[in-house]
Amino acid sequence: MTEGREQVLTAIRRALKRGPLEGEDRAALERRTAEHPRGPVPSRAQLGPQETLDLFVQMAEEAAATTRRLQEWGEVPQAVLAYLKSRNEPAAVRIAPHPDLTGLDWQDGAPMLSVDQGRGEPDTNVGVSRAFAGVAETGTLLLYSRGESPTTLNFLPATHIVAVDAKEVVGGFEDAWDRLRAAIGGVENWPRTVNLITGPSRTADIEQTLQLGAHGPMNLHVLLIGDAGG
Repeated sequence: MTEGREQVLTAIRRALKRGPLEGEDRAALERRTAEHPRGPVPSRAQLGPQETLDLFVQMAEEAAATTRRLQEWGEVPQAVLAYLKSRNEPAAVRIAPHPDLTGLDWQDGAPMLSVDQGRGEPDTNVGVSRAFAGVAETGTLLLYSRGESPTTLNFLPATHIVAVDAKEVVGGFEDAWDRLRAAIGGVENWPRTVNLITGPSRTADIEQTLQLGAHGPMNLHVLLIGDAGG
C-alpha cells in the first residue's frame, strides 16, 4: 500500500472513530469486493450488437454530443480535422499518449493539423482521447486515468474528441464494469479516477437554465471506429 493511500484510509478511520476492520467485518468486505454482484440491467441494455451500437449513437446525440462512424482507425486524423473545420476552429489538437492515437499517421492523414501529445493544460483548446468503453444504455463514454489516458484531457479542453472502438460499446453499465475489472485485475490495480462522460459538461444550477461547458468541455464529438461486436 502506498503512503498516500494509507494516509487517506487513516483519515477515514479517524473520522469514523475506529481502526482497521478485523474478523468477520473484514471477511465480509473482502467477499463483497471479490464477488462484484451485478445490479439491475434495463431491457434497453440487452440488445444485439448492431442495435446496441445504434442505441449508443442515439443516446449520445440526445445528450448533445455529436458522433461519426469510421471504418478504420487510419481515418481518425482526417475525421478530427474535418470536425474542426466544420466548426471553424483552429487546426490544432493535443492527443492522449495512447498507442491507438500516437500510432496513427497524423502528418499524412491530416497535414494541415498541428498535433502534440500529453496531458491537458489550461490553454488546451481541443483534446483527443481514447475511451476504454462506450455504454449504450445512456450514451456514456468510460475513460480511466493512466499514463496513456490523462484525466486532464477530459476536463480542460473546450472541445473533447473521443475515439472508441465500436466493438467496445456495451449494452449497460454492469457490462462496462465487468470489462474494466477483467482488464485491470485486482483492487490494488484500480486507477485513481474513472470518468463516465455523457455529452458535454453542463449545469442548470442558475435559474434552471441549461449552460454547456460549465465544468468541462462545451463540445463532445465521438468517433466510432469499425463494426459492432459479435
